Amino acid sequence: MVEIFWDRSGEEAIQQLSTSTSGLSLEEADIRLKEYGPNSMGSRTKMPGIVLFLAQFKSPVTILLVAASCLSIILGDLSDAAIILFIIFISSGLGYWQERGAANAINELLKMVQLKCLLLRNGTATEQPVERLVPGDIVILSAGDIIPGDCLLLESNSLFIDEATFTGETYPVEKMPCILPANTPLAGRTNALFMGSYVISGKATALIVKTGRQTELGKISGSLRLKKPETDFEKGIRHFGYLLMEITLVLVFCIFAINILLHKPALDSFLFSLALAVGLTPQLLPAIVSVNLAVGARAMARKRVIVKRLSAIENFGSMNILCSDKTGTITQGKVVVKDALDLAGNHSPKTLRLGWLNASFQQGFQNPLDQAICNNWQGSLAGICVEAEIPYDFIRKRLTIQVADKEDHYAITKGALQCVIDICNRVETADGQIVALADQLDVVLEKYEALSKEGLRVLGVAYKPMKPGTLVSRQEETDMIFIGFITLYDPPKDGIVETIGQLRDAGVQLKLITGDNALVAESLARQIGIAAPVVLTGAQLRSLSDRALLQQVSHTDIFAALEPNQKERIIVFLKRAGHVVGFLGDGINDAPALHAADVGISVDTAVDVARQAADIVLLDHDLNTLLTGVIEGRKTFANTMKYIFMATSANFGNMFSMAGASLFLGFLPLLPKQLLITNLLTDFPEMAIAYDRVDAAALRKPLHWDLGFIKRFMIVFGLLSSVFDYLTFFVLLYLLDMNEAQFQTGWFVESVISAALIVLVVRTRRSFLKNLPGKALSLATGLLVLLVPFIPFLPFAGLLGFTRLSAPVYGWLLLVIVAYILSAEMVKHLFYRKKVPFLHRPSSA
Repeated sequence: MVEIFWDRSGEEAIQQLSTSTSGLSLEEADIRLKEYGPNSMGSRTKMPGIVLFLAQFKSPVTILLVAASCLSIILGDLSDAAIILFIIFISSGLGYWQERGAANAINELLKMVQLKCLLLRNGTATEQPVERLVPGDIVILSAGDIIPGDCLLLESNSLFIDEATFTGETYPVEKMPCILPANTPLAGRTNALFMGSYVISGKATALIVKTGRQTELGKISGSLRLKKPETDFEKGIRHFGYLLMEITLVLVFCIFAINILLHKPALDSFLFSLALAVGLTPQLLPAIVSVNLAVGARAMARKRVIVKRLSAIENFGSMNILCSDKTGTITQGKVVVKDALDLAGNHSPKTLRLGWLNASFQQGFQNPLDQAICNNWQGSLAGICVEAEIPYDFIRKRLTIQVADKEDHYAITKGALQCVIDICNRVETADGQIVALADQLDVVLEKYEALSKEGLRVLGVAYKPMKPGTLVSRQEETDMIFIGFITLYDPPKDGIVETIGQLRDAGVQLKLITGDNALVAESLARQIGIAAPVVLTGAQLRSLSDRALLQQVSHTDIFAALEPNQKERIIVFLKRAGHVVGFLGDGINDAPALHAADVGISVDTAVDVARQAADIVLLDHDLNTLLTGVIEGRKTFANTMKYIFMATSANFGNMFSMAGASLFLGFLPLLPKQLLITNLLTDFPEMAIAYDRVDAAALRKPLHWDLGFIKRFMIVFGLLSSVFDYLTFFVLLYLLDMNEAQFQTGWFVESVISAALIVLVVRTRRSFLKNLPGKALSLATGLLVLLVPFIPFLPFAGLLGFTRLSAPVYGWLLLVIVAYILSAEMVKHLFYRKKVPFLHRPSSA
């Protein structure tokens, strides 16, 4: 790749990269793709299967267990060590299979919303995924496009680029072809475009010089790139891991010490303690989370919601604030011109014609307002030419075009009314007279306010004659003549009131964030059922301190007349106020807010920069689609939490039982290999949790991680499990007078079956008979319950230390298991009805 390219002409760069103005051939592009690799910031290749498999062994406890097994092989205990290693291998293979399948499913979904760019191949314009771009490609850019690589400008037309990622500069930078010194700093390279910036307005043709990690963006450290903050769920998983680590270390040390004091074999005691640590740790948690997210993503895809960032699914379910623009989401998104008016409020053909010329000739971003104006007038452009353009930007909020016909040269400005008034010093009255603006300013503003109260979007139109040979510039964009208003409207969608009501019932509050003026936004809010909307304007926002905004942001319904950078500030302060915030945006200036939100949501028709910044992409620009996605997100969250509740409570109970048993048994309650296979088998049905049904009550409100609730759940149901473990000990030792092998076999059977069946109880707050599990979970649980009693009769049972049990033993174990399940059902109802004094109703599922 060429290192410095802004110091040469386009022709020289094209020659140096062995390409042409018609682009690369398909064959050459494929060769270069193999040479340079995909045009992305991530890894050039997918993680190899062997690496993903080895990653399953990264748990320190698992590594210790493998090391201890190797030590036992050295000491001659080959069979036990081999069995333990085999069980670990099977468990890790199961995790690998689940995570691999989840990753493949998500990769397929992401292909549906991958970014594409327009480029020349063999002289023909074609759309290609951004990842397939190579040095030497010729790309065609327009407003809203992300710059797909570092490139040299060949042609440009009123091109303005947002380079804030690199320079921190708030205002767009104008770019044009030229030759610059080699030592020009990045901020001064006006003939170069850099990957990750994006087009604000204008058009361009550019030569790709660098791709992927060789770009300026690629050279930035990963920690300095736009990295999404840790989600609430990810933070909860991390804190949950710390909790397990603390409990595991304390209990394992205590149990090991007790066994040593009781003069039990040191190596067996060490292996037993490590196996207990594995048993307490939900080994399949990463795989279960991945599978839950993948299943949720596929379910959301069927509802036309594509997930780009898996961890955002949990936040989608936790979201309690949705910030959205109104156009296309609340309204039909089909802007229609209502009228063009003079100062007196009468229809004005001249105002409409000037506005139409301005909209028709502009070369920047074609927004819906310009399209509506063009569709409303079918005039002729014959004999009229464009002499200059000052493109629209989000600071000036206006667009100026200079046109000429056979006799006249004049500049026309159209845009937000106040921004147009700011550059006028005269007005043209209804009878054609030109008078001072100061004399008619009150009339203009009163008419604007009246039109806005009707819910109309109002644009101002102004013009001024230009001398031949003089071109309008930003400095010349002054002393204009205000001529009138263009009014537009975008009616609310059918059924939007009901949809917003459903969102509200689901615990999601809608807040409108718009660049429209407060009167228009307030009128729309009343139409969609917000009776007394609280409105905060961009001007008011600027005057608020951080502390004042933090107090006010939660109670505001509409943020109107905003500047682009203010959207991000609103999102940040809503998050500081404790909300989980979603932002729905599809425009060029929505990217910072999309990135700042807990859940960035866009649509597949959005500009590239918005889709790139989003976590979730809607294939329908509709709040109903979003609402179905929220419900699927809650299902995913709830099912993930089910596994955590079940695994921690059962494992904590087993650990507590093991600790107690070690005090009065003359042998280990379970051999290390038996403990590991117990853990493996109990995880088997829980892999089907992702497909389970979810209580309707859990879907009605946002779900949040509650570590305190998990602790209480673990203690209550873990201790309940231990009570029946000790009851099992009593039956096996004192009623049935079993020896070591018989005891271990009996407790193994009881432990696995009870752990499988308790899943059916604790997975729902309702009676398990009234809320039956999904087919996958029912099938997996049934198979396990049928299989386990026969394990002692299998040929390899002796290798595992098991022995055959008689029918009366199974009868006693069945009684204990039934009593345990019925007791768990009773305790569950007390737990959730606050009849247990020290418990609280959780905020999570």
